[in-house]
Amino acid sequence: MRDATTFAPSRAVRGGAISTALEPEWLVDAFMQNPPEQFGAAWIQVGNYCVPAFFCLYDLRTTLDDAQSGFMRWVRSSKWLGFLTSFRTTFIGTTVSEYAPVPHAEDSLRFVRSLIGHHSNSQLIIIKDVPKASPLLPGAVGYHAEALIEEAARQGYIIVEGQALAYVPIDFADIDEYMAKLSSRKRKEFRKKLKSKSRISLQELRTGCAELRDQRFVDKLYQLYVNVYEQSEIHFDKLSREFFGAVVCDQRNEGVLFVYNVDGEMIGWNLCFVHNNMLVDKYVGFAYPQARQYNLYFVSWFINLEFALSHRLTHYIAGWTDPQVKRSLGARFTFTRHAVYIRNPLLRAILAPIKNFFEADANWSSQTETEAQS
Repeated sequence: MRDATTFAPSRAVRGGAISTALEPEWLVDAFMQNPPEQFGAAWIQVGNYCVPAFFCLYDLRTTLDDAQSGFMRWVRSSKWLGFLTSFRTTFIGTTVSEYAPVPHAEDSLRFVRSLIGHHSNSQLIIIKDVPKASPLLPGAVGYHAEALIEEAARQGYIIVEGQALAYVPIDFADIDEYMAKLSSRKRKEFRKKLKSKSRISLQELRTGCAELRDQRFVDKLYQLYVNVYEQSEIHFDKLSREFFGAVVCDQRNEGVLFVYNVDGEMIGWNLCFVHNNMLVDKYVGFAYPQARQYNLYFVSWFINLEFALSHRLTHYIAGWTDPQVKRSLGARFTFTRHAVYIRNPLLRAILAPIKNFFEADANWSSQTETEAQS
C-alpha cells in the first residue's frame, strides 16, 4: 500500500511541522523501521512537510461505539461484515505517538489538499489524533491544530471526535494527598488492592541496560505484551517483537521498564518514558491470572505516580485505553479529533450522518458529565 511519494529522509531533512510529540523521537523511529503486523510505514512528503504515516486495511468497526445498542454490538462482533467495512487507509501519524504532526496554520490548505491529491490508492485518509486544546502541549499548538481541523472540514474531510487521553498533574505532595481527592469508597477499595504490593518485587530497568540486551528476556517481555493484546476487545496494531527489541535496547529514549516479580517469576511489566519532564506510560505486559490476582493494574498506577513524584515530573500521562477505570483512579482527560477523507462519495454520504457512532470516548464523556450534573 505504499504511495509513490513515500521516502525515508535523513533526520536533518524530515519533520518541519509543529512539535506535538509527547514521547521521544526514537520511539517513532522504531515504529517506522518495525511497523505493526500487516502494516506498512514510511515518511511522506506532504506539501512543505515530511511526516510519518502508516498504511493498512482498516476495519471501520474498530472504533464503533457498541455501547449504544445491541445492534451495534452485533455489527462490531460479526465476522462476515469485515469485507464490507474494511478499506485501504493511509494514516498520518503513528500508533506509538499520542498526537499527529500539525502544520503551521498558513500551510494547512496545502497540507490537506496534498494528501487528497497524492494518495489515490487509499480509500480513506485519516489525520489521526489532532490535539484539541491539550493542556500537555504549548498553547500555540492549539491554534495551529484548530486551523488544520477547520481547513480539513472545508476540503471535505469528516471531523470525528477521537479518544480520551488520560493524564494526572503531579500537583500533590504524596500519595496520601492524592488519595484524599478520591471518594471514601474509592480510597477504601484502592488501599485494599494495594495490599498486594507488599508481595511484589519491583525492578526498575533503564532502556539500553545490559539486562534488556538479553534477547531471551526481551522474548519474555514480548510474550506478556501479546497476552494483553489477545485479551483486549480491540485488535488494531499488534506491535512486532523487532519493535520492542529496538525500543528497550535504545538508551537514548529515556525509557524506564518497571518489572513486577512474585517469588522470582515475572508477572508483568510497564514501559514508560520520561520526556519533557513528564512520565509517559506506553506499554504493559501481564501474565494471567497472576496480574489480576495481585491487582497489578492498580499497583502499577501508583508506582508510576510515586516515580513521577520522586523525579519531580509535572505530569503522568496514562494513555488512551480504559477511560472509565482511569477516571476512577483520579485521571483527567484531554481529547483529540480525527480528520477523515472518504474518497468514495457514496460511502461519504452514508458515514457522515452517523459519525457519532464512531465517537465512543466522546459519547462516554458526555454521558458521564450529564450523570454527574443530574
